[in-house]
Amino acid sequence: MVLRHARAARRSAFTALGALVLAGLPCAAAADPAPGAGPAPGAAQTLGADRPSPHLLAALQRDLRLDEAQASERLVNEAEAGTRAGRLRNALGDRFAGAWVQGATSEELTVATTAAEDVPAIEAQGATAEVVRRTLAGLEADKAKLDAAAERTRSLETPVWYVDVPKNRIVVQATSQEAGAAFVRAAGLEGEDVAIRMTTARPRLLQDITGGDAFYIDNTARCSVGFSVTEGGRGGFVTAGHCGGAGATTTGYDRTAQGVFQASTFPGEDMAWVATDDRWTPTPDVKAQEGQEVQVTGSAQALVGASVCRSGSTTGWHCGVIEQHDTSVRYAQGTVDGLTRTTVCAEPGDSGGPFVAGAQAQGVTSGGSGDCTAGGTTFYQPVNPILGDFGLTLTTAAAARTAPGGRDDGAQAWAEGRVYEVGATVTRDGVRYQCLQTHQAQGAWAPAGTPALWQRL
Repeated sequence: MVLRHARAARRSAFTALGALVLAGLPCAAAADPAPGAGPAPGAAQTLGADRPSPHLLAALQRDLRLDEAQASERLVNEAEAGTRAGRLRNALGDRFAGAWVQGATSEELTVATTAAEDVPAIEAQGATAEVVRRTLAGLEADKAKLDAAAERTRSLETPVWYVDVPKNRIVVQATSQEAGAAFVRAAGLEGEDVAIRMTTARPRLLQDITGGDAFYIDNTARCSVGFSVTEGGRGGFVTAGHCGGAGATTTGYDRTAQGVFQASTFPGEDMAWVATDDRWTPTPDVKAQEGQEVQVTGSAQALVGASVCRSGSTTGWHCGVIEQHDTSVRYAQGTVDGLTRTTVCAEPGDSGGPFVAGAQAQGVTSGGSGDCTAGGTTFYQPVNPILGDFGLTLTTAAAARTAPGGRDDGAQAWAEGRVYEVGATVTRDGVRYQCLQTHQAQGAWAPAGTPALWQRL
């Protein structure tokens, strides 16, 4: 969401209508609705996918070549698929090998497993089952070996590497076959399923000019606001770490005094947050096209294959699809891990700007290659790790604001403001739940009333 100067009027809370009924896995009970509250909301209602912004729909139609009905259907399908994939991931455990959506309206969810006996359970959830050789955990372990090798070799001849979930393999992009093979050998992965792809593209950071609303760093560089956040009683915003270091001062789009960088990490990760003064009011808004805005309602992470849109002042409002999560990119300034790779175009100046999937915040623009004339590849730093690492609360439409906690890896009491990963277990009112989609908890998303996000154990 874009940080703007204090406004006289605030938008009314986003209200989502309708619900999807999800079938539970045979081996696990569905989450229970809030007592006396009627049917629990479905995934589309919980995540705001059933009432998308018209500006989001227009951009999806333009960039993904869809009609209005297809764009609307795609957002609902993607929200619902995230919940089904989360249930299957928790049920399959170590055999899980990834999930993705495909088709013009993301109508097909595919879930991969290493065990053929899992096929009936996957198909019972309306998903296509794919039996593969390697688990997602095994692929991620191999990618971690490449990450470690990158710290030793530091060669710009292998700019990108990632887990290709649909292909069940690791991919290394290299300027030559020899450079790619040397990188694979350095990681001790020779003979494993590692594909080497030739590339001439060299991802670069996009910090010269802003994306979203502009802000200026120490009256020299210019970057873009990502999403509004709060920390305790302070307001501010998240952005890319390469935009500025801790202590750097900022001025806003109107060149008035704005705030100070409180924390910044780059390279390694590409994340930062700026605390602003009282004249700047955090809002749930993201700048769209023709001066319009869309609002975010949460931070549930979208699946591979899902549609995603980006705001940037250099190139405006553009959409594409998510290709891979947990991508490593070697910029000239250093390697950044944990980025998400997309088909959305971007150009210098779009750094720090927000990526959204439907009404869900996804991340802030890091860098990429290509442009918005010929097309390109853009990477974003996911927003949930920024919130968790820095102890921030995302500003959302109609969300209760409370002090956040850190990342939660074990079974403990559910708490607003915490970032929960898929598979995390919590207790609430004496009942245990397991997380289905990575997100930051908020007051409107208590486990009993959100089967899109939590499964009762």
